[in-house]
Amino acid sequence: IQDSASVLEETCKPLASCGYEENTEWGKEMGLKYGCPVEDVLTGFAIHCRGWRSVYFNPERKGFLGVAPTTLLQSLVQHKRWTEGDLQIFLSQYCPLLYGHGKIPLKLQLSYCVYLLWAANCLASLYYVTIPSLCLLRGISLFPKVSSQWSYPFIYTIMATSAYSAGEFVWCGGTVRGWWNDQRMWLYKRTTSYFFAFLDNILRLLGTSKSAFVVTAKVADNDVSKRYERELMEFGAPSPMFTILTTLAWLNALSFIGVLLKLAVHGQTPDQLAMQIILCGLLVCVNQPLYEGIFL
Repeated sequence: IQDSASVLEETCKPLASCGYEENTEWGKEMGLKYGCPVEDVLTGFAIHCRGWRSVYFNPERKGFLGVAPTTLLQSLVQHKRWTEGDLQIFLSQYCPLLYGHGKIPLKLQLSYCVYLLWAANCLASLYYVTIPSLCLLRGISLFPKVSSQWSYPFIYTIMATSAYSAGEFVWCGGTVRGWWNDQRMWLYKRTTSYFFAFLDNILRLLGTSKSAFVVTAKVADNDVSKRYERELMEFGAPSPMFTILTTLAWLNALSFIGVLLKLAVHGQTPDQLAMQIILCGLLVCVNQPLYEGIFL
């Protein structure tokens, strides 16, 4: 017997509204834990706390394929949602250091904290892309002289982490160019996505804002896909994130040009500013796609 369309419609309403889950253990003891933008992370953490262990399984035939963000804005919005939800978990009753105490090993608790504190990394990143460049214009030194032995820890840390990161990226099947683009995205995410995620969490704690689940595009447009395959960044959509990226790019470019003009006039490189000049020059190189989007 086939039900009429009206009966089917009424039957589907409770299913669409998820009302059948009210007053049940679904979402608590079974299924995904709701109430967080990254319910998969929260659910996985709760499963670990029950004694389950994870294993790495990478079959030749992929069990799941999805569409990743193909534009810069989509990627930044997605990471903003992820980092906002991660920080919510850290600031909630499910903080790994509290909820996971005695349930999972300390090293696993700290491993979770690395990702849950992504949003807080925006503070250090914003400092290193703004303050050194501003001080460079005023001739204020923030780092030891290159000729000083106190500069060795800075040089070693930068070279060691960069070499390890590049080697790991290439070992996993990537290229040096891909690694460089990954460093560029790392900087863009930390100065925009992580910053807005951190700010939204502060506003949520103050009671002036609520979390919003932003869904990224799941269907790729043909023109967008072609630009993505050509490795072109798209800046067509207006966004406060692009405003921050452009402002920082202009700041570093003007600082770098200003110090080059001073060097041309005085004819010598101040030893105490050498590390800041190198840092500012690297930031200018990283922001190359932004300058192309502005001038070309």
